[in-house]
Amino acid sequence: MSSRYDSLLQAAESLCNDFATKADLQSMLSHFSSTTTAFEHGDPHFAPFVGREFKGLEGMKEYFGLLGKYLAYENMSFGEYFADERQNKVSVKGKGKFTWVSTGVKWDEGFTYTLDFTSEDGKLKVSRYQVWADTGALYLARLGRKVEDIPATIN
Repeated sequence: MSSRYDSLLQAAESLCNDFATKADLQSMLSHFSSTTTAFEHGDPHFAPFVGREFKGLEGMKEYFGLLGKYLAYENMSFGEYFADERQNKVSVKGKGKFTWVSTGVKWDEGFTYTLDFTSEDGKLKVSRYQVWADTGALYLARLGRKVEDIPATIN
């Protein structure tokens, strides 16, 4: 492995560790470039932080603020990191138990991050942050329902 590969992995693992340990906002923001963008894929009707782009560090503050307002999580962990040195990207799988705060509905979820990196102030920083998660379970939890409560559709 090259030092670039190792540096990308270390930068991604540092961000993921801060998520998993619920680091404070300043620690979280330290992983992002000044021109970063964040996008959580899905329909914007599901949650205020889904399906819209957040730009710059002010956008990240808004994104993290919305996450904290609507979601709580526990037992978050990450694994299966994949770094692409030529593209300066790392993809990683995560999992955890999430709670929609206002309804108290909990669900277990797997998700993935794709993190694009750039060099800023001599450090690797996330320039593009993308999340793919179970927006169906998220939406149901917002409505006070669990996936298990919905009858399966069988043809």
